[in-house]
Amino acid sequence: MHQIVTQQVDSSRRWWVLAIVVAAQFMFGVDAFIVNVAIPTIAVELRATPAEIESVVAIYLIAYATLVVTGGRLGDIHGTRSVFLAGLLGFTLTSLWCGLAHSAAELIIARLAQGATAALMVPQVLATLHLLFTDESRSRAFAIYGIVLGLAGAAGFLLGGLLITVDLAGTGWRSVFFVNVPGGLIIALAAWRIMPSVPRRSGTRLDIKGSLVLFAGLLCLIGPLLFGHDVGWAPWLWAVMAAGGVVLAAFLKLEHAVARAGGMPLIDLTLLADAAFLRGLGAAFFFFLANLSFYLVMTLFMQRGLHIPPLSAGLAFIPLAIAFVVASRHSGARTRHRGTKVLIEGCAVQITSLAALALVAGLVDAPSPLLLAFTMIVFGYGQGLVMAPLSGAVLATVKPVAAGSASGIYGTTAQIGNAAGVAAIGAVFFALEALQSARAGFLVSLVLFVTLIMICAAFLSWLRRASASS
Repeated sequence: MHQIVTQQVDSSRRWWVLAIVVAAQFMFGVDAFIVNVAIPTIAVELRATPAEIESVVAIYLIAYATLVVTGGRLGDIHGTRSVFLAGLLGFTLTSLWCGLAHSAAELIIARLAQGATAALMVPQVLATLHLLFTDESRSRAFAIYGIVLGLAGAAGFLLGGLLITVDLAGTGWRSVFFVNVPGGLIIALAAWRIMPSVPRRSGTRLDIKGSLVLFAGLLCLIGPLLFGHDVGWAPWLWAVMAAGGVVLAAFLKLEHAVARAGGMPLIDLTLLADAAFLRGLGAAFFFFLANLSFYLVMTLFMQRGLHIPPLSAGLAFIPLAIAFVVASRHSGARTRHRGTKVLIEGCAVQITSLAALALVAGLVDAPSPLLLAFTMIVFGYGQGLVMAPLSGAVLATVKPVAAGSASGIYGTTAQIGNAAGVAAIGAVFFALEALQSARAGFLVSLVLFVTLIMICAAFLSWLRRASASS
C-alpha cells in the first residue's frame, strides 16, 4: 500500500496533500477552543443547566476519544482518502446541525455526532503524513503540523470572541459552528481532487465486536474523569473506572482471539511488540497529562486567585501561543539533526518556565497579566519543541500498513491524558483552594506539572535507546 501511495504522489504534490490534511486539523483544533469561548452565550440562549453545558464540551471529547482508534483502523482498511473525506463531510454537516440546534439536548446530540465524525477524520491526518513523508522532509512536515496546532489554539480564542461580538447576521453563538461549513466544503473539494486514492484491502473488514468493547471500556474509563467533580467523586465512579480497566483487558484478549481466527483486529497487534512505539505512547500520555490541565489551572489562578478580568486573562495566553508556533517551526530542523534529544530539551525548557512561575506566584503579591504572559512565553516555546515532533517520534517505527491504527491509538492516548490531567490536577487545585487559597493550589499544581514533565522526559530518553537499538 505504501508503495502505491508513494508512486501516485510526486514530491511537489505531496505538499499540497499536506496542506489539505493540516487545514482539516486546523479546523478541528479551532473548533475545540472556539466552542469554549461561546459556552456562556449558549447557556443563556438555550437556558441550559450547568450539567447540560458541561455535556456540550464533554460529550464531544468522549465521542472522539472512544472512537478514534476505530477511525484509524477504518483508514487502514478502506484507505486514508476515503475515510478522511467521509469524516470531513460528516464533521461539516454535524457542525451545521450544531449551529441549527434549538435546545441544549439537541446540541448535545449534535456534538456527540460531531465528535464521532472527527474521530474518522483526524487519524487520517497523521497517517497521511506518516505514509507520504518517509525521507528527510519528514521532520519539516511534522513541524508544519505542530505549527498548525499552535495557530489553531490562538485562532480559536480570537475568532470565538470576534464572532460572538460581531454577531454576524444575528446568528450569535451559532456562527462558531457555521464557520466550519464553508471551510469544510472547500477542504473536501480539494481533497477529492488532489489526495491519492488507496485501494481497499481485500478480504478485510472492521472488527465490530472489538470496536464495541473498546468503546465501552474507554467510556467507563474517561466518563468518570470528566464528570467526577460534578458528583463529588462518588464511590460508584471508581467502580465504573475499575470496570473500564477490566473491559480493556478483555479487549486485548479478544483482539488476540480475532487474530488467531484469521481476522483483522481493531488494533494492529504488532504495535504491542514495538518497544519504541509503546515508550513513545508513555511519553505522550504524561506530556498530555500536563497539557490542558496547565491551561485550566493557570486560568483559574488568574481569575479566581488574582481577580484578573477574563479578557485580560485570555490575552495573556496569546504570547504563549506565538512562542509555541515559533518553536514548532524550529523543532523541524533541530529534530532532523538531533532526533528526540530536542524533545527532552523542550521538557527542560518547560520545567524552567514552571519554576519561574512558582517564583512569581510565591514572591509577588499581585503579578500583572503582562508579567505572567512574559513568564509563560518560555513554557509555550518548550511545549512547541515537544508537541510538534512528538507524534512523528512516536510513529517513526510504525509500518505503513498500521499507520491508521497507530495514529488512532496515539490520539486516544492524548485524549485520555488530557482528560485525566484536567480531572486529577483540577481536583487538587480546587481542594487546596477551599482549604487554603488559590495561590496554594496553583503552587502545588506547578509541582505536579514538573513531576509529570520529568516522567515524560524519562520516557523520551527510554525511547531514544529503543530507537538506537532497532
